[in-house]
Amino acid sequence: MSTPVMIEASHLTKYYGDFPAITDVSFSAQKGEILGFLGPNAAGKTTTMRILTGFMPPSSGAASIAGYDVVTESLEARRHVGYLPETVPLYTDMMVKDYLHFMGTIRGMEGKAIQRRISDVIQICRLEEYYKAHIAKLSKGFRQRVGVAQAILHEPEVLVLDEPTVGIDPIQVVETRQLIKSLGGERTIILSTHILPEVSMICQRVIIIHEGEIVAMDTPQALAERLQGAERIQLEVAGPMGQVVRTLRAIPGVQDVTFTDLGDRRSAYSVISRRGDEMRANLAKAVVEQGWGLLRLETVSMSLEEIFLRLTTTEEA
Repeated sequence: MSTPVMIEASHLTKYYGDFPAITDVSFSAQKGEILGFLGPNAAGKTTTMRILTGFMPPSSGAASIAGYDVVTESLEARRHVGYLPETVPLYTDMMVKDYLHFMGTIRGMEGKAIQRRISDVIQICRLEEYYKAHIAKLSKGFRQRVGVAQAILHEPEVLVLDEPTVGIDPIQVVETRQLIKSLGGERTIILSTHILPEVSMICQRVIIIHEGEIVAMDTPQALAERLQGAERIQLEVAGPMGQVVRTLRAIPGVQDVTFTDLGDRRSAYSVISRRGDEMRANLAKAVVEQGWGLLRLETVSMSLEEIFLRLTTTEEA
């Protein structure tokens, strides 16, 4: 049985006056998937998130959440989505428990259902110590957790998180990322961010958007393999460094070799070559035939940062 599609965007375009914030944006996300929406500031990420959550309509195109059109079936679509905007809309004069109860009420939850879910989300978001604290007294990181708690309170099938770790300290960033990852599986999550490590640590698939248009969409690993013209192979060899470098550089297809002396006749080598499984075999064979010790050999993928820069930086820039 095929996995149901929970988020569907088809040819979304949004104009602010004459300015196209996004143009012909199409993608989908399946149940349980964590999808990263990566792009520089003003790339169109927030505009897309606002359309998906029913905050505003597109100029053209269509989008659906759990099969419900976000424009023509807006209320039903919103019942299936939890939204954490970049600036969390909190009532800072309220206590955490009262705020969550209020949010549950406006979501149409009642009595025992609200209390049960408040207890659940307080535990999930690790807010036990702050249950009766006024939101105004919480740090930015804990306010963000309260925002996540309200987003999952009504047990939505889809979570839309817009820049969830912006402006919080490094420890809170790590904990927030762990929280988001733990919320995946049953829920579909779309995570908008311009922070590169966030995507590679959390997301199974990446959409890269630039100047309102999708420029790439795949897993981080597949993007690296597709965009990288050359392959980087790292070796650690026990042998005379000068001779090892000359031997590696003489192998057909090797474009460059850099090296670092590790001491005790051991050195690390980074080989740039054309792509292909035979290159790794050729490197290993050359080292072994010389009687040197091959201590490590591995292919190193292009980093997400390199992919991002390649796709979002023009040659003129």
